[in-house]
Parts: sequence; structure tokens; C-alpha cells
Amino acid sequence: MTQSPSKITAILVARPGKSAELRALLVGMAPHSRAEPGNLHWDVWRDMSNEDRYVLDELYRDVAAVEAHRATPHYQSYLSKIPELADRTAVVLEAVEVGAR
Repeated sequence: MTQSPSKITAILVARPGKSAELRALLVGMAPHSRAEPGNLHWDVWRDMSNEDRYVLDELYRDVAAVEAHRATPHYQSYLSKIPELADRTAVVLEAVEVGAR
């Protein structure tokens, strides 16, 4: 039985005056997260209608890869800095089979 990919979507809204710091932190996470063996995709998006809102779009091979990501030093460092920089909502998602395209 093969495991299906796991997706993480995180929405981060910078605290007042913290948008540049948040952006730098997120951009700095990209090379580390993309280098993880179980990572398939890792991008940062900025809301065109709210320059303080960012969305992380992450895709991992499986749940074990998500768990491995969350155990990395770069993720732990990111997690320790987020409370002072932004409000954060993150969800881990699994694909819903909808049939052939």
C-alpha cells in the first residue's frame, strides 16, 4: 500500500510593522525545505489584495515526510519566530479522489 502525498497550506498575516521580517523568514526557509528528501514542492505566495498576508504552499511525499519536516532545525527555528511576526493558520491536507481528468 502506497501512501499519498500530503499538502500543507499555511496562511500567515504579519503583525504591524513585521511584514518585511516575515517575508525574509519565509524566503529563507525555501532552500532548506526544498532540500528535504520528502519534499516535492515548497513555495511562498503573497496576497495581491493584502501585502501583509502570505501563503505557504507545500507538498510532501507522505505524512512521514511532513513529520520529518517538522522535526528539522530550520522548521523549529521558524516556529519559534512566528509568534512575534505573524498570526498563523496551517492545515495538513490529504488528496480526495475525484476520478480521472
